[in-house]
Amino acid sequence: MSLDVHLAETANSFAAHHDGWEDAARWYAHVSEPLFIALVIVLAAAGLLLRRPRVVAASVLAVLAAGASLVVAAVLAHVVDRPRPFVAHPQIHAFLSHAADPGFPSDHATAAFAIAVVLVLRLGLRWLPVLVAAAALAVSRVLVGVHYPADVLAGALLGTAAAVAVCVLAARFGPRLLAARPRVAARAGFLAER
Repeated sequence: MSLDVHLAETANSFAAHHDGWEDAARWYAHVSEPLFIALVIVLAAAGLLLRRPRVVAASVLAVLAAGASLVVAAVLAHVVDRPRPFVAHPQIHAFLSHAADPGFPSDHATAAFAIAVVLVLRLGLRWLPVLVAAAALAVSRVLVGVHYPADVLAGALLGTAAAVAVCVLAARFGPRLLAARPRVAARAGFLAER
């Protein structure tokens, strides 16, 4: 038995024998996706209302990083085609209803870490609680039996890599795009007049 399977069984057994932990993990695994989506929407809206372009930019970059990392995750899931723990091991119980689709890497962990890392990199260390929430999401997905630890670890690494890449690209090319904006607008106006 691999270490990954052993850790998944141990976590799932812990959840089965500790109802409070299982209930909390199941609840959080269920609501975490809408929570992260709501966070980005609320953050973007607040940035627009309060005229904080840095906050709006961070929200946009978080969406870009999550989207890019999920595309890569979908390709990896198709190539690796690893069954979920509750499918491959009857002793692992899924405490959350889930499709029996491939589980490597975890889409939830991928997107959550992409969003959290962008917010920390762009808005500072006060956003570390979002990174902690992403880690809690990853742990909850293992506890409820829908992922192996390697699934969520791969998702966390993939989301983090996408966040770093998007932030580096934004730092490198963002100022050029903003500087070019008046020229683009002027050209668009010139073309509209013709």
